[in-house]
Amino acid sequence: MNEILTLVTFLALLFYTGIEMKFQLQMLQQNSYRNDRYNRWLKGESFATISRLTDLFLLLLLSTNFLPTFVQIVTITVVLAKSVKGLQTKYKKTLVFTKRATRLYIAALSLSLLVAGLAAGLTTLSNGSRALLAIAILAPYFMMAANIIMQPVEKRINRKYYDEAKQILSQMQDLTVIGITGSYGKTSTKHYLYRILCERYNVLMTPGSFNTPMGVIRTIREQMKPYHNIFICEMGAKQIGDIKEICDLVAPQIGIITAVGEQHLESFKTIGNVQRTKFELVDALPSSGLAVINNDFPYIANRPVENVPVKRYTIADTGADYHIEDIRYDTDATRFTVVGGGERIELSTKLIGECNLSNLMAAVITARHLQVPVPSIQYGVGRIEQVEHRLNMKRTPGGISIIDDAFNSNPDGARMALDVLRRMTQGKRIIITPGMIELGEKQVEYNYILGKQIAEVCDYVMIVGRYNREAILKGLQEKNYPEDKVFVADTFTDAQARLAQIAQPGDTVLYENDLPDTFK
Repeated sequence: MNEILTLVTFLALLFYTGIEMKFQLQMLQQNSYRNDRYNRWLKGESFATISRLTDLFLLLLLSTNFLPTFVQIVTITVVLAKSVKGLQTKYKKTLVFTKRATRLYIAALSLSLLVAGLAAGLTTLSNGSRALLAIAILAPYFMMAANIIMQPVEKRINRKYYDEAKQILSQMQDLTVIGITGSYGKTSTKHYLYRILCERYNVLMTPGSFNTPMGVIRTIREQMKPYHNIFICEMGAKQIGDIKEICDLVAPQIGIITAVGEQHLESFKTIGNVQRTKFELVDALPSSGLAVINNDFPYIANRPVENVPVKRYTIADTGADYHIEDIRYDTDATRFTVVGGGERIELSTKLIGECNLSNLMAAVITARHLQVPVPSIQYGVGRIEQVEHRLNMKRTPGGISIIDDAFNSNPDGARMALDVLRRMTQGKRIIITPGMIELGEKQVEYNYILGKQIAEVCDYVMIVGRYNREAILKGLQEKNYPEDKVFVADTFTDAQARLAQIAQPGDTVLYENDLPDTFK
């Protein structure tokens, strides 16, 4: 009986270790499989949680001879309960078991089994159980160790995929590659440009947020066909050299920079590094190409471009090559005119907000350069659907308007979203936000400013989570915002429950940012 109980304890702890490793893999995946970023997240987590202290207590009990049968039964019960809870927990961004994730998970489990097996083989199965529980407690470090072990394998696999993608591109002699980057706005611009260019060309774009080298490579290998004549390639970056790496692969002829702003400062450190990285796209263009860049951002306007023809654009007429006039927000559409290149192009769109109009302008400039007729542009713009979670608006059956700006908020984007909310004059204006992240040393400052901006626009404020709570509240207090109009929610679910209590027909709710699971 004791031997069976010992075996069951070992198997229960093996299962629990697997669940712990799965969670750590999920967090590592959200940190781009980079141990440095993952370790920074780990340092922000409290080790002394009830769950972790429970594991330590069980490990202490298993290491003694105190009531061994009782301790094993308690251990089995607790770890199985925690495992079931781990499986049932819902996350905003679930783990995607890609081939890489699967390889890494197997490596982490194999490393765990090796250590536990050595402990059991050298002594007893009971020691193996203790080793497994210790591994579960130290799961983050086993995951990082497995990630290091797998690096040579991943590099070899990635090189093989890179060479295959390069070979495919070399066979596409008539392909025009358009690179799009920016601190924000690149995904929206990509979708808008794709819809317009489809009026004349066979277009492929990187899907979703496939804006890393491996995402681009996967798109080329799996989706590019001989009949494609335009490839729109979104290019993301977290550090200097990221954009150049993608440009070396795809060799863009046209480059669009939508913004250079203070985002991802945690990794970039300075706005100068952001500028340098985004302009790696322009620097990679051939002299026969074209750069389309947004002069509404000082760190774009002050950057000279001499290696390639350039068209600069702004919302207002500030002397750039293109600007917008006659913006009119109607109930069914936004109407505006793009002015530049000797033309006035009148357009109508379902999109709202100046940031979306700016992104549309970049797409229109590029489309005209590629000789898409004006009527085709007007038709395409009129049928562009709003990109999910990027300042899109919808109305609930109960008559409440929702402005969804939940994806990857930043100081400029948040300001523009609040400007859209300001224009809503019927009913209460409500915001639900956890604040902004990845702003490095300016994190507190910008969330404090956000609090002050919210105070000038909103009738009711819900702050979600603890991460930026203090800074936002300080900004609200600076503007003497009524305390009874502020609701502090630990979770998004709590905020939704409160919203159901206070919202009425005619109200407008702005969802500004939605932090990933790596933030509280």
